[in-house]
Amino acid sequence: MSQISPATSTLNCYILSTDDGSCTALRADTENKKITFGGNANCYFYTNFPDPCLKASTEGYNGLSFSVKAPAGGASMLVEIQTTTTCSASAVAKSSCFTVSGLTTNTQTVNISFTQWAGANAASIKSFVFASFSTTSGTWEIGQTSLVCGTSSGGSSSVKVTSTTQPSSSTSEAITLDFPLLQRHVATIVVANNHVTLTKKDSSYFYSMLGCTSATNKYGGIGMTIKAAAGTTLQVELQTSASCDSDNPTSSVLSSAQLGWTFFGAEKYYSIPFSKFSGLDAGHITAIVFSNFNQVVTFGPLAFYCGITGSPYPIPSSSQPAVPTSTVPTTSGPNSIVIDAFANPNANALGFWHGGDDPTTYTISAGKITFAMKGNADLSWYTQLSGSCSDFTANDHGYLHVAYTGSSAFSVALQQHNPTCNAQLAPYPQTWDDVEAGRYSNSAKTDIYIPMTHFQIDRKKAMGFAFKGFYSSATTTVSKIEIVKTVPAGFSVPSKLDTAPLYFACTRPNSFAFAIDDGDPALAQQVLQAVNAANIKVSFFTVGAPLLDSTNNLTNVYKEMLGRGHQMAYHSFTHPPMEGLPDLAAIDSELTQAVNAVQKTLNVKSKYFRPPFGTEGARIRQRLAAIIPGSKFIGWSVDVEDYLWALSTTPEKQLDAFKRDLARGGNLVVMHYLYPTTVQYLPQFIALAKATGKRLMRVDQCMEYPEAPPL
Repeated sequence: MSQISPATSTLNCYILSTDDGSCTALRADTENKKITFGGNANCYFYTNFPDPCLKASTEGYNGLSFSVKAPAGGASMLVEIQTTTTCSASAVAKSSCFTVSGLTTNTQTVNISFTQWAGANAASIKSFVFASFSTTSGTWEIGQTSLVCGTSSGGSSSVKVTSTTQPSSSTSEAITLDFPLLQRHVATIVVANNHVTLTKKDSSYFYSMLGCTSATNKYGGIGMTIKAAAGTTLQVELQTSASCDSDNPTSSVLSSAQLGWTFFGAEKYYSIPFSKFSGLDAGHITAIVFSNFNQVVTFGPLAFYCGITGSPYPIPSSSQPAVPTSTVPTTSGPNSIVIDAFANPNANALGFWHGGDDPTTYTISAGKITFAMKGNADLSWYTQLSGSCSDFTANDHGYLHVAYTGSSAFSVALQQHNPTCNAQLAPYPQTWDDVEAGRYSNSAKTDIYIPMTHFQIDRKKAMGFAFKGFYSSATTTVSKIEIVKTVPAGFSVPSKLDTAPLYFACTRPNSFAFAIDDGDPALAQQVLQAVNAANIKVSFFTVGAPLLDSTNNLTNVYKEMLGRGHQMAYHSFTHPPMEGLPDLAAIDSELTQAVNAVQKTLNVKSKYFRPPFGTEGARIRQRLAAIIPGSKFIGWSVDVEDYLWALSTTPEKQLDAFKRDLARGGNLVVMHYLYPTTVQYLPQFIALAKATGKRLMRVDQCMEYPEAPPL
């Protein structure tokens, strides 16, 4: 658990005016807005403000915020503020310091209120200094530093440390309130593991802004877990405003005793029913405030609940990616094999094809390729190892080396051919495995080294490498792709993260499955009639958010489908291209909210997931494997191409696409019930599939899942 505590010396604690180069390997990463360096007791760096001063508090700022990642757990550092009594160039600066302790190897956000620097004048700031890094081995990382604001009254402040790698909050019963919680005159506030612990001072309070939530006929109250010692008391205030203006709210206040709360030292769920607040304008709730607590209290996540009573918000999995912890030893791998040096626009150094999905997103010139995917995670670029299958197992003790500059926000995949190494048969490729390029890069962002064994496919049927899943608008330039025997001395390579296996075809012999993605609820009954008439079972991949919308009747339709023996599986919560999302928290939120929505409305848990738009990469597969152990990532080998033809003047081309992929051996369908023409063709799709002699079944059955219903 990380916390912030005052330094023992509050004046002139670290008087330095220049950087003397004592921070080793100091490097600025402007793209990701951070610096990395080797820390030691003498290392420091600073941020100066233009003369005569920065009038931070006068301009409405209440504190400093920055992110930090330490090279080891339990590390600490010092943050100094230098201020003057008056804002003038000749005024003599005084120093006040804070020690940030309990840092970890995860990225954490530190917020320090100006009031926590004893004697500092926030109306006249000269500089901030970062110094006294306790851990001398390994690399420190400091992210973007910024001033933060409080309330319009200027009276609130914030001091907290919380991991930014935790998944963002998702819906519980309805809406979950996270903890950027503002607080005033609290001696200590610590945020960790989806809980906040507060130690009181006189007149302590903290609050969470709710926008202007309309709870009338929708939510019954707000609930949370609380851990507090016996005898603890506190006050709960709900603020409302008919104009949704938070500056002049109407307050309704009840004590913990009036709410019927008693505490006994263990964590327990407590509810705040809106019905207990006389005259409450439940249609315009702007904030919840906790105050007058007389002892240490720990709050769990707050969530609106529906009905009369709520239940604790189920905290989502927070499995974090592994970080480099060891140096890869020298191996007896092959000598250098240059795969691509970009001397030819159409062929690589092995003489085989290289190219991409969209030629406008990359350029090859002067022995380099520059990718400008503009954050489109659905686009890939490929370089082949042979014209068919290549047994690449001789390189198992070697490393894929990529020399590059620019962004490392992309995935690298090794593709596997199908069992007969026949490009005319579907699926082609059979599958692939991804790794996240940035995890395997050096800190200088010039070289990537990936152990070949981290590509967990059948490497006897290797096809080639793919660069894919670009999730940054920044460009990447690659000058060489090769296989090498070893890595430079001291280069750290992370452990392999599990990736959910990727399937484009059924594994059960002679099987065929319709995997149908969400569409128009008005067409759902027609789909159900078609599959029932054909006496087959299919799988529906559903988006979570529409299930929570009672106006579309989708939940009732899917309940009927479940009752008839069809399978329900996940298709995200709001249908974004998930590999293109900016961070792991956003990916986790989509997954956990989808799981929660399906569980809540349909009482179903699944191991199967299909990504929106088919967008795939290392991050989404890694997070899926972490959040749903044993999960399967489902693609397709039969595409009706409804997105191309359903609304065109030639909708019958959907039938042509189905027949084409059927002839190539495809047995796993993707289609949507978004369009009337697609749904009208569904009986013909089914008849064509049956004519192959294959047995039609659910996806979990065609994947031979042990818990699937018997055939």
